[in-house]
Amino acid sequence: MAETVIMPRQGQSVETCYIVSWKKQVGDEVKEGDVLCEIETDKASFEVESTATGTLLEIFFPEGTDVPVLTPICAV
Repeated sequence: MAETVIMPRQGQSVETCYIVSWKKQVGDEVKEGDVLCEIETDKASFEVESTATGTLLEIFFPEGTDVPVLTPICAV
């Protein structure tokens, strides 16, 4: 069963995060803890890690997109 990875909250006042780049592509094998993408807020940049092991099935938002926190961004 697929597991969704959500856009993490990066501070109390942060409402959206910007997807800078995807480090994995659809079809890639990923392990729990692998870096999936790089994101930015107005104050810092972060890496989003996979919360599951398996195949990256779908990316819901392309690079260059502002995504609300706690929104699913991909499926593994």
